[in-house]
Amino acid sequence: MSISLTPDQERLIQTKLQSGKYRSAEEVLEIALRLLDQYDRADGEWVEDVRAKIDAAIEASTHTPPIDGETFVNQILERFQQAH
Repeated sequence: MSISLTPDQERLIQTKLQSGKYRSAEEVLEIALRLLDQYDRADGEWVEDVRAKIDAAIEASTHTPPIDGETFVNQILERFQQAH
């Protein structure tokens, strides 16, 4: 595979190489791709976690009587005041 880099990307890689921490452009790119993979996996896990929390909240709401918006906001404000 052959890739083309923008001038900014090339400068970034050169800066990393000049720092002495990396031995080659390939090493820099390998680390960048590994971090991208970790980011994508963490992002997917976060989405699944949020979905599970939403599902749990929906399930809990079927067992809880509804309250009006003003009461809800006041309860949240009370919790924040108690936390501080």
